[in-house]
Amino acid sequence: MKRLGVDPPCRVLDPSEEVLLAVSCDPFAFGQEDTNNDRTTVEWSNTLDGAAKQFRREWLQKDGMVRRKNLPINYNP
Repeated sequence: MKRLGVDPPCRVLDPSEEVLLAVSCDPFAFGQEDTNNDRTTVEWSNTLDGAAKQFRREWLQKDGMVRRKNLPINYNP
């Protein structure tokens, strides 16, 4: 079930640049649904110097190294 959203969903960062991500949640019946495995995943890959500032999904779909970090979601009842 997709109930979580992240804004911005994708972004190209320069070296040492930071971005603040906003995670939002659609309403749901807390306590009536299993939330133990809810998580969001951040994927990233290094690009070549001079790469475009426009994100390209194929960067994460090619043979290059893609890194992933799963972040568990803890809800406040």
